[in-house]
Amino acid sequence: MFKLNFKIALRNLWKNKGYTLINVGGLAIGLASCMILLLYVAYEWSYDKQGKNYENTYVVYNHQKSASGVNSHNTTPGALAEEIKATIPGVISTSHFSYAEERLLSLGTHSFKKLAIYADTAFTAVMDYQYLKGNPKKALREVNTVVLTESMAKNLFGDEDPINKIVKLDNLEPLKVDAVIADLPKNSTIQFDYLLSWALFGQHNPGLLDSGFGNNYCQTIVQLQGRQFFEKADQIVHGIYEKHQKDDWAQYGLHPLGKWHLYSDFENGKSVGGKIDQVKIFFLLAFCILLIACVNFMNLSTARSEKRAKEVGVRKAIGSSRKSLIGQFMLESVLLSFLAMLVAFVLIEVSLPYFSTLLKIDLEIDYRNWQFWGMFVGLTAFTGMVAGSYPAFYLSSFQPLQVLKGFKVAGKASLSVRQVLVVFQFVFAVCLIICTGVIYQQLTFIKNKSIGYNKDNLVEIELQGPLIKDEHKQQLLKTQLLKSGSVTAVSFFSTSVSRGGNNTLGVVWPGKSKDDKTLFNVRSTGYDFVSTMGTQMAAGREFSAAYLDTANIIVNETAVRAMDLKNPVGRVITFGGQPVTIIGVMKDFVLESPYKEGRPLIFYYNTQMVKVLLVRLNDKMEVKTAMEQVNALVEGINPGFPVDAKFADDNFEEKFQKEKVIGAIANWFGGFAISISCLGLLGLALYMAEQRKKEISIRKVLGATNFNILTLLNKDFIKLVAIANLIAFPLAYIIVNKWLAEYSYRTDISVLPFAIAFSLSVIIAVLTISVQSFKVAKANPVDALKYE
Repeated sequence: MFKLNFKIALRNLWKNKGYTLINVGGLAIGLASCMILLLYVAYEWSYDKQGKNYENTYVVYNHQKSASGVNSHNTTPGALAEEIKATIPGVISTSHFSYAEERLLSLGTHSFKKLAIYADTAFTAVMDYQYLKGNPKKALREVNTVVLTESMAKNLFGDEDPINKIVKLDNLEPLKVDAVIADLPKNSTIQFDYLLSWALFGQHNPGLLDSGFGNNYCQTIVQLQGRQFFEKADQIVHGIYEKHQKDDWAQYGLHPLGKWHLYSDFENGKSVGGKIDQVKIFFLLAFCILLIACVNFMNLSTARSEKRAKEVGVRKAIGSSRKSLIGQFMLESVLLSFLAMLVAFVLIEVSLPYFSTLLKIDLEIDYRNWQFWGMFVGLTAFTGMVAGSYPAFYLSSFQPLQVLKGFKVAGKASLSVRQVLVVFQFVFAVCLIICTGVIYQQLTFIKNKSIGYNKDNLVEIELQGPLIKDEHKQQLLKTQLLKSGSVTAVSFFSTSVSRGGNNTLGVVWPGKSKDDKTLFNVRSTGYDFVSTMGTQMAAGREFSAAYLDTANIIVNETAVRAMDLKNPVGRVITFGGQPVTIIGVMKDFVLESPYKEGRPLIFYYNTQMVKVLLVRLNDKMEVKTAMEQVNALVEGINPGFPVDAKFADDNFEEKFQKEKVIGAIANWFGGFAISISCLGLLGLALYMAEQRKKEISIRKVLGATNFNILTLLNKDFIKLVAIANLIAFPLAYIIVNKWLAEYSYRTDISVLPFAIAFSLSVIIAVLTISVQSFKVAKANPVDALKYE
């Protein structure tokens, strides 16, 4: 029986090649879109879940109270790891490690600037890294030792055994290679190319390891024996800060390692989401696209119901059961779905490189993975069954006596079902178009909003080696750069302008209440910062070589408002436990997120704490020529260290990556949804034109023009698209309004995205339908009426 049904299915598909191609095309686009999005979802979902014991591993978060709420971050004191291990039951191990930073590691003439982390001896065991060479029990126990990843070892040593060989850190410090571990998965939050010992961190940062709980400078991870210990451990961790600092300004908490990447956003000390929101959007989008393709199939199948009605009637008359007919139609649907799968494979392979570049991750298909094949085949079969379910039950319900007498099944009820399906398709497509429009409006609004400084021709160069703390070399480099004419201004800063940095609650000013927990950002600058950045002073002066400014500070306008200071210039406040004088007020500028209001900010002068050289290129010179001169001068002052220069506008542009990705994805898959919907409209137009061929011919004989015929054939479909827009508008408004609510600075929702969505959907629908309608309108009426 199966063999017979299979043959009938193949004959029907071959006989109706046009509908077969349309259905295969629609399902293929839907399957390919769904699989690409699911590959991304699977990649994001697998973050930080590579270790055997990841479910019982936790990252310690620091929830600091401030005037604006609770500020949550994973920067903790170095003493916290040992305190947790000593006082909390159920702890297997704890570890602390530094934030990754690019450092120069060299062997002879081979130098590589790669990510380094300082870590204690328990770090690799807690994270369950795979050792390829060396003894895990001895790794990082000595001060001047290093653990390399496999790629880093290959870069330095090639195929040689690196164990016990000597490499140099920053061209100065000799390090012995203790071990080699496997390369880290790219879907891991913690990334590094080599590990340095925690004892070496203490040597590079004297006094920091002995600062107790008063200084946050590292990350802490905890591994428990099982989930049953979590609640008790988390409860004890909450009180550690208050126990040592005798106040409640902060509270520690355990956050699951497996949720670190996806649930990184906190409000008032509670996890509220993060990347998981984007993953949910993509997951929902994947199945909506696939559902659109299934709806398209249902629509076309019910549209052809009259042609299949006689077949149903004959087969029922000769004894075929309804169950057998349902099986026949489901088999046709599943067969179509598997044909679409073959086309989908081609579409996936062609488009994966583009989406990998767009998402900045390596999406790839592991053809050796049975789970992939199971998911793909299962998804294809599921698609075929869902797409064929309604047509199968609908077509098999016809009564043989009625259809064989000429009963017209394409009546009002079936037409209304097709109308609902077309409307559903376009509602989804229109919503995506509107969302895309609002996303790009928000991006444009933020980019055009004043950021308080001039990022054009502003270059950041990371200080390395002797340049970091050698004030004489810093000033010599500044003098040579200005003398060269390639730059017009030079200054120094403690971090990249676009990234976060140090902050503190330890600021005291006249009139401050005991309960005030205002969090201040803290940055160190050099001279001429204002002229280099292109920002402005609201009052007072900036740091100058003409004064001794070691006990002076500059604040921004937000800091003045937070302290409620009248005439702030000349006022003395306490910062870092020392009295300091405010010598100037700098106008606010965007330092971290362009979407949210800036924090109070304190600038102080200390050349020992600067990490970035800021230069403003001479706009009268070619950028390439100016950069060549800058690079040559930096290399001359600091030989042996590659120049790491980045343009400030490029760094600023990175802040919009998330919105760009969502916008691009909505744009692309909105286009796919429109394409699938248009394939459905084309199929319906083919069917309607065929059904009304004689009617059209009679109208032409009676004097109807081609325009009249086109209007007649198009108007019913245009009504459906218009109804879809009316339904989509309020839905899209709710969605984009909720999305924009996350931003302190947001654009107003204008009529433009809605007008564009309406115009695009109508124009595309008219063009799609008119392709077939025009052929019918131009046809000779004699061909349709010659046998009447």
